[in-house]
Amino acid sequence: MSKEKGDFAEKRAISFLEDSNFKIIETNFYAKKLGEIDIIAKKDNIYHFCEVKSASDYESAVNNLTNSKLSKIKRSVDYYLQTKKLDVTYCIDAIIVTDQDITFLENITL
Repeated sequence: MSKEKGDFAEKRAISFLEDSNFKIIETNFYAKKLGEIDIIAKKDNIYHFCEVKSASDYESAVNNLTNSKLSKIKRSVDYYLQTKKLDVTYCIDAIIVTDQDITFLENITL
């Protein structure tokens, strides 16, 4: 997927979150050598670390949420919380963006 398409999907995801009363805290947080957190948002005093995946269909997008990717996200979240000195309630979510729809998958890890 091109950077342009990825950026467009992230903008759609941000709009979706804002329309759902989330406050966007940060986007594209880069954790050294770990990876990137696409969107960090907050709602009802819970931080949501969101991974945006997009494709022409839902199944293709969701299949890109691999164990390796989830592991990198978890490590990036830990790094973010440490660097910001935060002790907060949080979850890791996925936002699946297709040509026709946006699906919010809350708390995708155990």
